[in-house]
Amino acid sequence: MSPAQSILAPGFKTTPWWWEAAEPPKRDSALPTHAGVAVVGGGYAGLSAALTLRRLGHEVAVLDAERIGWGASSRNGGMVSGGLKVASGALEKAHGAERAKAIALAAAASFPFIEETIAREGIGCDYVRCGRFVPAWTPKHYDALAARVDFIAEVTGLPTRMLPKDRQREALGSDHYHGGMVAEASGSLHPGKYARGLADAAERAGARLVDGVRVNGIRREDGGFRLVTDRGRMRADAVLVATNGYSRDGHGRSAMPWLARRMIPVGSYIIATEELPHYAIDKLFPGRRMISDTRRVLNYFRPSPTGNRVLWGGRASFSPTEPDRAAPALHRMMLAVFPELKDVQVTHAWTGNVAFTFDFLPHIGVQDGIHYAAGCQGSGVAMATWLGHRAALKIAGADNEGFALDGLNFPTAPFYNGNPNWFLPFIGGWYRLRDHIDRAAA
Repeated sequence: MSPAQSILAPGFKTTPWWWEAAEPPKRDSALPTHAGVAVVGGGYAGLSAALTLRRLGHEVAVLDAERIGWGASSRNGGMVSGGLKVASGALEKAHGAERAKAIALAAAASFPFIEETIAREGIGCDYVRCGRFVPAWTPKHYDALAARVDFIAEVTGLPTRMLPKDRQREALGSDHYHGGMVAEASGSLHPGKYARGLADAAERAGARLVDGVRVNGIRREDGGFRLVTDRGRMRADAVLVATNGYSRDGHGRSAMPWLARRMIPVGSYIIATEELPHYAIDKLFPGRRMISDTRRVLNYFRPSPTGNRVLWGGRASFSPTEPDRAAPALHRMMLAVFPELKDVQVTHAWTGNVAFTFDFLPHIGVQDGIHYAAGCQGSGVAMATWLGHRAALKIAGADNEGFALDGLNFPTAPFYNGNPNWFLPFIGGWYRLRDHIDRAAA
C-alpha cells in the first residue's frame, strides 16, 4: 500500500460527507410549458430567489441540470461569512472610500439575512453563530488584517479583534501561523441540510423545482423569453440565471454565454477525517470557530457540526483532479497545521466549483433583458442566498432602496470564453510561489 493510499480509510468515498445526512433528492418533475419567472440554477441563489418571488405572488419554476442543490450548495465547507472577503483593502482603491463602504455594507447584510431566513423558514441545518478566525500566513499579513479590523467591525456591526501570535492558541490549536483576526460576524451550518431546507421552503411557498433539465439557450421573443433545453422548450415572462461556478458545462454549453465569460470556475477540494474524540476537536478548535487563512492559495477548515471530525478544504489542484488524488495533498496541508493528526485517516474527499469574477466582487444585474446573480468568490453560503433575494426583488419591481452590488461594471478578459483550464495552473503555480516566498521572508 502506498503512503497516499494509507491515508484513505476503509470504505473511503468520493461523495461529500454532507450527503451522508442530506444527499440532494431526485425529483420527478415535468418541464412546464410556461412560467412567470424561470430561474436557471437550483442552488442557494436560485432557491432564495424563488422563495422571495413566491412570497411576492409570482409563479416560479427553478430548473437545474443536475439535482436541486447538487452543486456547490451541498459541497461547500458550510462557513457562513458576513461579507468578510468583500471588505478587503483593495476595495477602496478600486472604488473610492464612499462607494467601497456602500459595497461592503451591502455584502455584510448577507449575514443577518441568512440568519433571518433560517429562523423564519425553520430550516434545521445545524446553524451556529460561532465566529471566524483568520490566521495570518506572515507578519505582514497580520499587519494587513489589523489595518482593516475596525472597518470590518463597522460594516458588520459585530465585534472584530486581533489575536497576536503569543495568544493564537485561544482560537486555534496550532503555532503554524502569525496570529490573526477574530470576526464574530460568521457562523457555521450543514450545507446539505441548508440546501434541502431552502428547497423545501421554496416548494412550500409554491415554487416548481425541476431536476435534470439543462438550459442550452435563452431567446427573447414576443414580450418574453423562450428557453431551449435538453427536455424541450418553455416560455417565461422573465428569467434569472443563477449558475455561478456551473455557468458553462464540460462541452462549452451555457444558458447565458455572456455570464459564463465573466465567471472563473475553480475547483475546490475538501476532505473529512475519520471520527475523533470531542476533546481532541476542542483542542484543535477552541470555540469551534471557522478558519480560513490569508494565503493566496488559502486553506479553510473547521470542525464538523457533529464535533468529531476535521473538515479541511483548499485548492489541492488548479487542474481538474479526481478527489481521491487530491486527498493526499489536502492531508499534507492539514498536517502542516495539525501534525498530531498524522495517523488520522480520510473517510471522504470531494470537489465542487466555486466562481470568481475578474473584479473579485459579487454581482446582480440585467443583460439583454436576462437577470443574473453570481460571483461569490468562494464565500457563497450567505452571499448567494442574499444575491438571489435581491435579484428577486428587482424582478418583482419591489427593490425600493437600491443595492450597491447591482449594475456594477462586470468585467471579463479578451478571448476568455468561460474555460479557465488553460491558464489556471500557471496562475495557481505563481500564487503558490508567492506564498512560499512570503513565508520564507517572514
